[in-house]
Amino acid sequence: MRPQRIGLTGGVASGKTTVSLLFGALGIPVIDADQVARDVVAPGTRLLAQVFENFGPELRRPDGSLDRSALRRLVFSDIRTRRALEALLHPAIRVRTELLATKAGGSYQIHVIPLLVETHAGSQYDRVLVVDCLQSLQLARLLARDGCDAQQAQAMLASQASREARLAVADDVIVNDGEPADLAPKVAALHQKYLTLAAATGAARPPAHAPPAED
Repeated sequence: MRPQRIGLTGGVASGKTTVSLLFGALGIPVIDADQVARDVVAPGTRLLAQVFENFGPELRRPDGSLDRSALRRLVFSDIRTRRALEALLHPAIRVRTELLATKAGGSYQIHVIPLLVETHAGSQYDRVLVVDCLQSLQLARLLARDGCDAQQAQAMLASQASREARLAVADDVIVNDGEPADLAPKVAALHQKYLTLAAATGAARPPAHAPPAED
């Protein structure tokens, strides 16, 4: 029986990573699309060579790895470039994500998908969890975290789905408008909810070895 999959999403600098780490601390398998994206373009991979070929050798760091900051600046400044990159990477990301999910098991899983709304992927998950905050908070956190200028930060926010679009697909919402410590009880409450839902779903399904019902 496949574990329930919770698609966790939110805007840039909304707190997705902090929330996913809290679920992980509770023993829940967490599969992060950003980490998967790093794995598929690890140094020496054919896919990384294709990134350099298609998007420029200036993205290559001296050690042969991908300069992710330079790539982020490139794709957030040009929507056509971003779509071309997604078309190149997403098939490999999907394959690796499915492999990791199959191996991970668990009563339920958290799949961190930053572009869940943009890629219309909500239907692939049993529930969608949105980490939400005001855009002004996103901007302040982004400036403090990445050290980018205000123009770059605004471009990153503008390139993503709107807050309203994310909330429209949400089954559950964590409001992250306070301190990081405020998130733990919110995650704990959802953890219990998801365990209950997973148990109810499992009970509703007959065992794989069950004989067919008699007429």
